[in-house]
Amino acid sequence: MSKLIRVTMFKLPSPESQQKLIGCYKALSQTASKDGKPYILSLEAGPANPDQRSQGYTFVSISEFASMEDMAFYDEGCEAHARLRAEVKELGVEGVLTVHYEPVVMASL
Repeated sequence: MSKLIRVTMFKLPSPESQQKLIGCYKALSQTASKDGKPYILSLEAGPANPDQRSQGYTFVSISEFASMEDMAFYDEGCEAHARLRAEVKELGVEGVLTVHYEPVVMASL
């Protein structure tokens, strides 16, 4: 299996909430572990640029995992992700959308 990419988008009402979520993702990037070792291959997160096509989503996170099992652990067993989810509930999130996929086309141009 190739790598697994997960994209999560949030509708956050304020720039202050977006900044708090940046802090949450920074903490996640430093503390997420499985069997005492980092398991998230890569993580990017930040506010979305304003665009009428964004449908109200204001923040994006992209995570890369080596396997479906690692992503399942992220959702079900990762204490750092559980803390992030708990903190997100306090930010006034108005919507969340998550998708994941295995890349079929990859190019560095």
